Amino acid sequence: MKRSFYFAILLALATYFASCKRQDPTMTPLEINRVIAKMTGIMIHDVTNPPLAARFYSYVCLAGYQVVTDNDARQKKFQTNFNGYPHFKHTTVTGYDYRLSALLAMIETAAKLQPSGALMAAYEQKFLDSCSQIGYSQKMIDSSRKYALEVSKQILKYARDDGYRKISAYKRYIPLKQPGSWYPTPPAYMPPVEPYFYTVRSFTLDSNSQFKAVEPIPFSRLPESAFYKLMLINYKLSASKLSPQQREIAGFWDCNPFAVQDNGHMLIGLKKISPGAHWMGITANACQQAHTDFSRTMAIHTAVAVGLMDSFIGCWGEKYRTNRIRPETAIRELIDPEWMPLLQTPPFPEYLSGHSCISATSAVILTHYFGNHFSYTDSVENKYGLKPRHFESFQQAADEAAISRLYGGIHFSDAITTGVKQGRDIGNWVVGKIKAAH
Repeated sequence: MKRSFYFAILLALATYFASCKRQDPTMTPLEINRVIAKMTGIMIHDVTNPPLAARFYSYVCLAGYQVVTDNDARQKKFQTNFNGYPHFKHTTVTGYDYRLSALLAMIETAAKLQPSGALMAAYEQKFLDSCSQIGYSQKMIDSSRKYALEVSKQILKYARDDGYRKISAYKRYIPLKQPGSWYPTPPAYMPPVEPYFYTVRSFTLDSNSQFKAVEPIPFSRLPESAFYKLMLINYKLSASKLSPQQREIAGFWDCNPFAVQDNGHMLIGLKKISPGAHWMGITANACQQAHTDFSRTMAIHTAVAVGLMDSFIGCWGEKYRTNRIRPETAIRELIDPEWMPLLQTPPFPEYLSGHSCISATSAVILTHYFGNHFSYTDSVENKYGLKPRHFESFQQAADEAAISRLYGGIHFSDAITTGVKQGRDIGNWVVGKIKAAH
């Protein structure tokens, strides 16, 4: 009797589990973060400049978001409001998983865009192997990849048409040897970075000068001039006079992929992420903290990446229009030939402050999604030896990123405040495009 009872129980359990449908495998939002992190790692390997990094992030995220909006009606197709955005026909591929397709579209696009794309291709193979291990059938993997390739192909064409490829044919930019003009700085005396980036097609701006900044304080050698007083602010904030907190803030937001170290025999490149990479990392952490689902995580990454691209276009237009001298060059010439800023001066003109601009843009966009009082800890650069910092809002973080450029000695104060204003204007413009979408 007892044996029959236990047998009946075991039979019932076996029948129950056999009747239960195995849950289909699915991709989590963390996979989006991993693709972006892999891109960032390759950018460090390639020493990708900040504007170009933003361009890579934006098209890669657009590839993923196009798949998402074709399959998740909850997400606005805000990309259809972008300049020159192509019309995508609905795919005829069947049997795919749209989350998997979105990730593969990102990976395929990054592999084609980034110089060391072979590293991303190797990542894709490992990723596909992991899909098999978690239960995706080969048929679903193949269908998902086929759909991803369709989307990636069209996004890559959209990228090719933005005018960036024409830049290499432009006349080489030669720094002007005029009073108050930018000139390469030590220790590497690098040539100017992306002097024609402002000519690239933006996603949302009417033109690169849509949010044209006020003119910078004009250069002057006179001690009583406004420029001389501006310069003295930097001089008095010399590295030796900064507080420990100010030094920490400057180092935290350095994000200079061109930093080099002179060991007396050669210049050695230091591994650092770009400002845009830092904000993409903040975006990933915020999405993870807020537990946003896959589709919304993809939307937020895309919005921030597009904002970075347009913010760099607007800022770079001002940099090469005003072509203003860096504090390091001006102070050495007019005050102290031995003066050194705390941070290494990046290789491009001073006005506007790029980090101030793109940080303000990113903060506006992230605030749109997460609110004015989203408290978080920024641990993006923990792997590079920088201890995390806590912020009560994205705006607080952006303001700190802006003032860090003054503490670092690489920007004048008017370039920072004006950069913040332009960044906010562009951020609000991008958010307006997002809100207007259906």
